[in-house]
Amino acid sequence: MPLPHKLLAHLTTWIESIWYKDHFIGAWLSPLSFIFDDFIRFRRFLYRYKLLASHKIGIPVIIVGNITVGGTGKTPLLISLTQILLAQGYRPGVISRGYGGQATQLPQRVTLANTAAQVGDEALLLAKYCQCPVVVGRSRVAAARYLRATTDCTIILSDDGLQHYALQRDIEIAVIDGMKRFGNGYCLPAGPLREPINRLQTVDLIIVNGDSYEDNEFSMRMRGTIAINLHTGEQRLLSSFQTQPCHALAGIGNPARFFTFLANAGLQCVTHSFPDHHVFRPEECTFNDDFAVLMTEKDAVKCTAFAEEKHWYVPVEAVPEPAFIARLIALLQQKNM
Repeated sequence: MPLPHKLLAHLTTWIESIWYKDHFIGAWLSPLSFIFDDFIRFRRFLYRYKLLASHKIGIPVIIVGNITVGGTGKTPLLISLTQILLAQGYRPGVISRGYGGQATQLPQRVTLANTAAQVGDEALLLAKYCQCPVVVGRSRVAAARYLRATTDCTIILSDDGLQHYALQRDIEIAVIDGMKRFGNGYCLPAGPLREPINRLQTVDLIIVNGDSYEDNEFSMRMRGTIAINLHTGEQRLLSSFQTQPCHALAGIGNPARFFTFLANAGLQCVTHSFPDHHVFRPEECTFNDDFAVLMTEKDAVKCTAFAEEKHWYVPVEAVPEPAFIARLIALLQQKNM
């Protein structure tokens, strides 16, 4: 039985406070982190020496992932990457885990006729914006093989999967949350890291959602200037919401990023945070006033069925710095991809 939303929200907040604020408790839990770290290193050893199978797909594979738990902006970046690849003459295809989806027949091609309950919220956004085939599956190897067998794609982008070594890759792109970075620097469960920080030394490109700090990091910005009504489809400039308070809700990896984005646009919002991939109920999106309710597009795909005229979503696009795009194109040329 799933935990009640309020209890899950409190638990999530408590865990994140350990990872990003209370370093004392994280240090106390560090022996567990060392055990996890050893397990990760042993697992990579098994793949490196072919004791666990790693599969080639026959066409180039680019992984877009991260080394921390939670969202970092991978999905909007991946959408941007498909546009870059299309402009370079490639025919990209996308694979995704389809987190939160309950489809029983997998791998599965995603269409706009699907629902978030079937294929996951992120996969729906990818299918909407990528202008290329999108396949979901619990096994990334199976999803990649299905994509190649059923489409004419010439290159595959994997939404997440940096730690899924069963799928061989040609280019790895690690995405960092510029606000949270790496927290206390510990691996799970003492900290937010899926792999040690030195894993970044082996990836091809590092891009930061926000400001970059290291010489080997590139930056990207989220750009969005409009809000779209879930009920009517009406579009309004985001700045038009500055005249009265609003509600802002987010069930993403870092809700504070969305709230900060709205604040920087001049909006005054009462904020409501939910766990990543939260499945919303109507009563969670309705408040005892007439203020507009703003949400991310990722959340909106799960709220359309019960949306009212007060519900709006804010579409954003990732804008990588030009140097990142130039470096990616150079890598593609170097690897003859």
